[in-house]
Amino acid sequence: MIRKKLSPRQKMINLMYVVLMAMLALNVSSDVLEGFKLVDEGLNRTKVNSATQNEAIYKELEAAMKQNPEKTRQWYKKAQQVRQMSDSLYSFAENLKWEIVREADGDDADLNDIEGRDNLEAATHVMLAPGIGKGGKLKKAIESYREGITAMINDEAQKKIIKSNLSTDVPKKAKLLGKNWQEYMFENTPVVAAVTLLTKLQTDVRHAEGEMLHQLVANIDVKDVRVNEIQALVIPTSQTVVRGGKFSAQIIMAAVDTTQRPEIYVGNTLLKSENGRYETICGSTGDFSLRGYLVMKNGNGETIRREFSQPYTVVEPSATVSATMMNVLYAGYQNPISVSVPGVPNNKISLSMTNGHLTKKDGGNYVAVPSKVGEDVTFTVTAQNEGRQQEMGKFTFHVRKLPDPTGFIDVPDGKGSTNRFKGGRISKQAIVSAGGIGAAIDDGLLNISFRVIGFQIRFMDNMGNVVPEVSNSASFTANQLARIRSLTRGKLFNISEIRVVGPDGIERTLKTPVEVLIN
Repeated sequence: MIRKKLSPRQKMINLMYVVLMAMLALNVSSDVLEGFKLVDEGLNRTKVNSATQNEAIYKELEAAMKQNPEKTRQWYKKAQQVRQMSDSLYSFAENLKWEIVREADGDDADLNDIEGRDNLEAATHVMLAPGIGKGGKLKKAIESYREGITAMINDEAQKKIIKSNLSTDVPKKAKLLGKNWQEYMFENTPVVAAVTLLTKLQTDVRHAEGEMLHQLVANIDVKDVRVNEIQALVIPTSQTVVRGGKFSAQIIMAAVDTTQRPEIYVGNTLLKSENGRYETICGSTGDFSLRGYLVMKNGNGETIRREFSQPYTVVEPSATVSATMMNVLYAGYQNPISVSVPGVPNNKISLSMTNGHLTKKDGGNYVAVPSKVGEDVTFTVTAQNEGRQQEMGKFTFHVRKLPDPTGFIDVPDGKGSTNRFKGGRISKQAIVSAGGIGAAIDDGLLNISFRVIGFQIRFMDNMGNVVPEVSNSASFTANQLARIRSLTRGKLFNISEIRVVGPDGIERTLKTPVEVLIN
């Protein structure tokens, strides 16, 4: 019996869904909403393909039931039970999709053409409204289906995958916020995202249904089925693996007698595995291929050999986060940029920009230096896909002038480091030991040093007159140090007119002085 699996393209769609779901907590843009629509369309295609494959298995079971009822009856009854359970949860999810879309677009809503796809209230109302919200009922239905299906599956690996796909666990961060599963999934979720989540659930239901059907068919003695072709198949859990993760694949010969296992060779090494499972730890990124052959005897005692080859890709662990209120770059400054495309290795990703120049670093890291203040920068990400360059998205950032830094005096902390004194009480000895002043932006987001090219200290003489002492460098002059040493406790002076040059090459005079009170 040939075990039918999702195509690589369909598995990639499911992987894209995981990344998009991570962006639900953000203020999503129209491009991201369009991404959800594309993923939903892909999931729908996968769902239809899975349903078609499952229906073909049901027909095979019906044919086997007619041919040999005594052998097939118990497996046929279980298949009907699986169908009823799967159709029930599938239909519930479908009805919820329509309810959410009608809540957003009205009675004339079209699930295939959602107008209010960015509506944040529709899914919240349908799923979480007090007394009538259906989120809790959906959670219970998923859990009931998950337990019912996994109780019938013998393959522990498949059981684990299905449990993961149909999990209703709440992430730790959501628990800390006091959210339950339905609130985490649907609270303030755009309509198009909620529909995609429910379509993903339907896809997972059809996948679980298919795995159960494959097992039921395997329980029927396939030696009674006539075949005219034998092929070696490799069935990976996923064709895309994160570095450090595990590549897992099932290697089988289609339509073999379950009482006679083929010998499996990976490369030229015999695989010592009772169930034909191959696993290896992926330590580096790139494109790889699992190759080998299977050997077995046919009914006449003749040796049959079939080659197999399965490509897979190992990628770096990555997550893409976009903060729509902080999409800012600074002109003349080396802004660090990180780029990743889920499922695509870094060596197949290219990045270009307007209004500036890029320098590529290691992996997916770049340094972007915008040229003009006030003119937006647009990054274009492209990736090599099936032998051609494909645009993966455009990202626009505003360009601003670097903000003014803050003047400070580096004061030793007694532990081999220094603290930046920016005003207040300080001893004469600490000031004299510092030897001069510095300036930097260190607001918690940026840590950028500026070069001080001059400043003045404004002292007060005994008559109350202001006496300025000017330095044309970052260091205190001899006159400045002499006046500082002569000050008594409680005397005040300020360091002002601090002139600096930043990494953008712009000279500026700081408006805020450093007020100093001798301690």
